[in-house]
Amino acid sequence: MKAYFIRNTLLVTCIVILLFCQVFPTYGQQNIGQWAKLELTFESSKNYSNPIYDIKEFYAIFNSPTGRELRINGFWDGGTAWKVRFAPDELGEWSYTTICSEAVNTGLHEQKGTFQCSPNQREESLYQHGAIKHPAGTYHLSHHDGTPFFWTACTAWNGALKSTDAEWDKYLKHRVDHYYNAIQFVTTQWRGGDQNSQKEVAYTGSGRITINPSFFQKMDRKVDRINEFGLLAAPVILWALPSGAGRELSPGYHLPIEEAVLLAKYIVARYGGNQVVWMLGGDGRYYGELESRWKAIGQQVFGNIHHAPVTLHPHGSSWIGEIYADQEWMDIIAYQSSHNNGERVVNWINKGPMAKEWANLPPRPLINMEPNYEEINFKITAEDVRNASYWSIFATPPSGITYGANGIWPWLREGESILNHRDAPGTSTWEKSIEFPGSLQIGYLSEFIQQFAWWELKPDTTLLIEQPGDEIYNHFISLIKSEDYTTILAYTPRATTMKIRNPLGLRYEGKWFDPVNNQYEKAQLKMSEGRIEATYLEEGDRVLVLKKAK
Repeated sequence: MKAYFIRNTLLVTCIVILLFCQVFPTYGQQNIGQWAKLELTFESSKNYSNPIYDIKEFYAIFNSPTGRELRINGFWDGGTAWKVRFAPDELGEWSYTTICSEAVNTGLHEQKGTFQCSPNQREESLYQHGAIKHPAGTYHLSHHDGTPFFWTACTAWNGALKSTDAEWDKYLKHRVDHYYNAIQFVTTQWRGGDQNSQKEVAYTGSGRITINPSFFQKMDRKVDRINEFGLLAAPVILWALPSGAGRELSPGYHLPIEEAVLLAKYIVARYGGNQVVWMLGGDGRYYGELESRWKAIGQQVFGNIHHAPVTLHPHGSSWIGEIYADQEWMDIIAYQSSHNNGERVVNWINKGPMAKEWANLPPRPLINMEPNYEEINFKITAEDVRNASYWSIFATPPSGITYGANGIWPWLREGESILNHRDAPGTSTWEKSIEFPGSLQIGYLSEFIQQFAWWELKPDTTLLIEQPGDEIYNHFISLIKSEDYTTILAYTPRATTMKIRNPLGLRYEGKWFDPVNNQYEKAQLKMSEGRIEATYLEEGDRVLVLKKAK
């Protein structure tokens, strides 16, 4: 009798627990590392013909251990599966409650749970120092704990679409080994990649779209691997080029605003648990008749959620700094100097709106996210890549730079050509291109600049007594310095004698940095009252490093 009673008691207890879990599912208490991706899966109690339209809102309210409340949107993952992804930023116990616009959906509405956030055991900076943010009042990005982050990105627009897992891992490891810390890529079909390697597209339709979760499930693995290598993911959400062949593949241009917003919200929800910086638009025109469109999209996608930093990637030689100065959702002013070493582009970098206006705008990082691509049309060399990159970094308060090569961004293999783009027969494969001199030298640049308190440096070409760039455009010397003048860096693309004012009469030690070979040599300084002279006579570019003598 006693055994019978125990068996029945256990049976009743199990039934009660089972019913409780069905009515009040908490999915068990998970333990997640700080800054790692937490994924919560929910089962809809209903099927929908087109979920992104039928469910107006599905999100979770997360309550942190210190009482903060964060709204994180969820997304449909096929069939009746819905997910919420989130990277917790506080240690301790978190709780959450889901909200669904269709309250009768018992699988999605008012689901509650808790999870424990513990210290992350990963050694990479993203997991030890935290997510990337823009600290208010600064011109640079930083980790959550305040550690400055110098953006050093590589452009692999088609990489996540076309690469095999082995190719992607080889590429990511190479970028990590050569001081890169971010990867720019496209998340949907676009003019340069009309499908993924399995011939799938992210969405179909225009006036009314249908999401393809299978496409994004494959993209998930590629985005996760970026973070697993310790790299920041920089996904383009909506490619936006409004002209040229394949523009109908640009969702940022071709889709109506409502559909562009729905697609963008889906992508942000899907990858918001990863370590990212969002590129809302890619290669677009964000001014003139399209200005109101992009401001509306930005406000609707990012206006009421907790999100990573956001920027727009503009088309060549366009400037949107003043136009978007009042847009609170935009954290980074990106620009594209384009692929030209001629007078117009060089002067635009060194004397254009970035150099003239940065101090008059609300402080934000200013980053050239598309300078010269190496090997594009075979006119752009590693020297052109270095020139454009150093000039760009020194034209504004330093915050970062992006590298590109004409064989990497389309992810070319042997015998392949570039889709919907002016092709260049003989362009090297992505695998050869990552070994290009310019590719390696941008890594040297990143290693070089980060030995200084670069976030404290500001441009000041008025210190130059003579500016060769006023006579010959591509001889321009750019200069940045600390506020107290104890550090001065000056970049020259040609052999020259630099003549620099010394307003405080400080004593300096100097050295030349060779950006080609990643080497240093002592600079012979000629010091006189109120000025410093340093002569460099060899061919090629150099950076003069002046540090106050001890």
